[in-house]
Amino acid sequence: MFTGIIEAVGRVLAREDRRGDARLRVASGGLDLGDVRVGDSIAVNGVCLTAVELPGDGFWADVSAESLSRTTLGALRPGDPVNLEKALTPTSRLGGHMVAGHVDGVGRVLERRPEARSVRFVIEAPRELARYIAEKGSIAVDGVSLTVNRVEGARFDLNIVPHTLQGTTIDQYQPGRPVNLEVDVIARHLERLLLGDAAAESAGGVTLELLARHGFVK
Repeated sequence: MFTGIIEAVGRVLAREDRRGDARLRVASGGLDLGDVRVGDSIAVNGVCLTAVELPGDGFWADVSAESLSRTTLGALRPGDPVNLEKALTPTSRLGGHMVAGHVDGVGRVLERRPEARSVRFVIEAPRELARYIAEKGSIAVDGVSLTVNRVEGARFDLNIVPHTLQGTTIDQYQPGRPVNLEVDVIARHLERLLLGDAAAESAGGVTLELLARHGFVK
């Protein structure tokens, strides 16, 4: 688990394509790897990866075909900056929200405009994720824990303060950029719980038809 509070911005040093999946070498930048061991988890742009080698200046991590197809990691090339966060420990401060590092989908930046000293972004999420995004709720964008300021359909606004702009890759966002999205894990599990016994027969999520069939609405 992670908090969505980015600890450092690293950089991709190398990418090796390996029969359908890939291996990335990431320079850790200011991230302290002194307590990291092979097998530990590190979030890279919000994707939980396992460190498989620790060459000294960073780490190597395998990226599965699943992660390549469902996140922006497949587009990473040497030189690209990435947000980094080590996994939680029992004594870590939970400054953001509970982030699993399991990306739910790829959104797209639609707008960027200054707002006082901050910058406001409008991002469009995949349609199927819209029901999990709530005003003043939490969402992880490229691994950064953020508060949703406004929601309209599948589009949502974010107000990014100077500290976050300086300490993450968000300052590089321009309209058209794809971003990894992870919705609030509580919202995702709450939907499944609401299904009750119907979860075993439902291929999708909660729908009005499903709720009516089980007596929740008339």
